[in-house]
Amino acid sequence: MRDVLDAMMPGWRRGDTAGLATVVSTYSSAPRLPGASMLVTAAGEAVGSVSGGCVEGAVYELATQVREEGKAVLVRYGISDDDAYAVGLTCGGIIDIFVEPVSPESFAELDDVGQDIAAGRRVGVATVIEHADSSRLGRHLVVRPDGFDGDLGSERSNCAVGDDTQGLLAAGQTGILSYGLDGERLDTGMRVFFASYAPPPRMLVFGAIDFAAALARLGSFLGYRVTVCDARAIFATPARFPDAAEVVNAWPHRYLAEQLSKRLVDERTVLCVLTHDPKFDIPLLEVALSGSPVAFIGAMGSRRTHADRIARLRHAGLGEAELSRLHSPVGLDLGARTPEETAVSIAAEFIARQWNGTGVPLRQLGERIHHEEPR
Repeated sequence: MRDVLDAMMPGWRRGDTAGLATVVSTYSSAPRLPGASMLVTAAGEAVGSVSGGCVEGAVYELATQVREEGKAVLVRYGISDDDAYAVGLTCGGIIDIFVEPVSPESFAELDDVGQDIAAGRRVGVATVIEHADSSRLGRHLVVRPDGFDGDLGSERSNCAVGDDTQGLLAAGQTGILSYGLDGERLDTGMRVFFASYAPPPRMLVFGAIDFAAALARLGSFLGYRVTVCDARAIFATPARFPDAAEVVNAWPHRYLAEQLSKRLVDERTVLCVLTHDPKFDIPLLEVALSGSPVAFIGAMGSRRTHADRIARLRHAGLGEAELSRLHSPVGLDLGARTPEETAVSIAAEFIARQWNGTGVPLRQLGERIHHEEPR
């Protein structure tokens, strides 16, 4: 829903009804992840995508019908469906899509959810996608760290789902939960889709150089909140890094230590060290490698620089387990030359790390294209 929220809110505030289609589960080589949405506005405009183009036409027609009739439906498109190829699902995957009417009457809490997302506050939305009582389909429960708001049809259901989704919200996870018809801890009766909206992941880029400008631009495009940090005030200026959310003039290791102490860095954070200057790199990497929760730590430099860097870090007391977290020299072998190409090389490595990718050309692989999400 996040990707169509801006387009949805003006009509919602006017009292219009829109049709919202959301991917709630996928199997095999499905093109979009759960949570991907397509909106059909009251004016008939389509915004967003649920399949990268495979079934958009069919979903558009269904969302239009749901918008007009006001009845939510759960549908499946895939190779087991006789009509799959007729609507263009040629990827071989299966997707379940929940289509619901959205208006102030059906989702009164939507404006508050939008404000939470815009402010970077953790919020999640639980939606009933399957129930024997059709009047419960499309009911919402808005979940926050301090409680929940909304109604799934009964207090028992509200409490069960509100409690169970706190862990998903804390981890930023999206998925389906199953209950009995009234929220009992059973596997059949009611299914609820929970979409977690966490603040964007952070990318910390250390070193205010031209490579940093290219990486900030690409990181922002990928959905990261990018910070560029450098101790040299003459280089660390917002004018040089217009794509960064913030530019910080500070010693890198002190800035990172401060962010860690304030718990502003988490397991989704990507950290890239581009200075290849020992007086900046070594203290920074000591902090980063010694117990920080970040997902990826990469450092730029030649192989000679890397060997010197490792020797200095060992001398500083870091062990093999800590050093194994360091991706250096950072980037995949793309033959990159320009700052922009180098940024793509670096991003390719941390994307591969995130999704357990191999970095091998797809044409050389016989396995499925989309890897399972790491546990």
